[in-house]
Amino acid sequence: MTPVPQPPELPSDLPPQVVAYIRILEATIAELTAQVTGLTTRVAELEARLNQNSTNSSKPPSSDAPHVKPAPPKPPSGKRRGGQPGHPKAERTLLPPDEIRALKPSTCRDCAHPLTGDDPQPAVHQVHEIPVITPHVTEYRCHRLRCPHCGTTTAATVPAEAATGYGPRAQAVAAVLTGSCRLGKRGTSQLFADLFGLPLSPAMVCKLQHRTAEALKPVAEDALIYTRGQPANVDETGWTQGRKRAWLWVAVTTFVVAFLIRKTRGRSAFDDLRAGSTAVHTTDRYPVYTHLSSTRASCAGRTCVAISRR
Repeated sequence: MTPVPQPPELPSDLPPQVVAYIRILEATIAELTAQVTGLTTRVAELEARLNQNSTNSSKPPSSDAPHVKPAPPKPPSGKRRGGQPGHPKAERTLLPPDEIRALKPSTCRDCAHPLTGDDPQPAVHQVHEIPVITPHVTEYRCHRLRCPHCGTTTAATVPAEAATGYGPRAQAVAAVLTGSCRLGKRGTSQLFADLFGLPLSPAMVCKLQHRTAEALKPVAEDALIYTRGQPANVDETGWTQGRKRAWLWVAVTTFVVAFLIRKTRGRSAFDDLRAGSTAVHTTDRYPVYTHLSSTRASCAGRTCVAISRR
């Protein structure tokens, strides 16, 4: 908005009432000018927020309004699909063989003369196969013996590590399938039966999950403590478990990544993730992070460049 020019000095012969009235008008104009400037800035911010879509923000395409035009298709490059001429060749990594089968031609392919000898550098072709998997079953036979002195019977007890009926490798596979692979309980149970020939009920899958979580809890706590002392990229995203809504928080450092699941996206969840941290934080400027630059002088918040460009 064009600033109001400074008025010239008022003539000295004006009545005092007129001078006072002019001064009131000048103050009113200055106040209204400031209000218009602030409202103009606010309107620009609201229009920018209203015009956000999947092409200029982090919003998904499904949230775009009907009038938003989809991104234009990329012009054809003239290249065919697949690998381009001259691209680096990709081959399987050769593994140490468990079995070697030497293949030698018996006759010349041109004149059929018999061939003998060895090739010092034969061409190698490997076939990778998964071995037949059968469960390794350890049976504990708990004997009950009677004391010859007092007649009391005493039974041996199953070791604690064998209490669930499944060993550590089976427990680890179940945890990976339901955790990293996000396979359901019934799907995990079916996979154990189909691939390993191992009966495993969905209820037992849950039990093995809980046992794994308890075993990994100290490791997860150590990772969280470590990340609090390191510069980190911090972010949060929606997380659903069944019908329950939560938020997955992450702190990414150079060597360790820490995750937390909380029911809130607010400050309390951030404090759980980065409690007491004075390191540098790189964020997407979500409001929960705005306190970093103002309340922690030694921890000035940094902004993700990719998000700033959007």
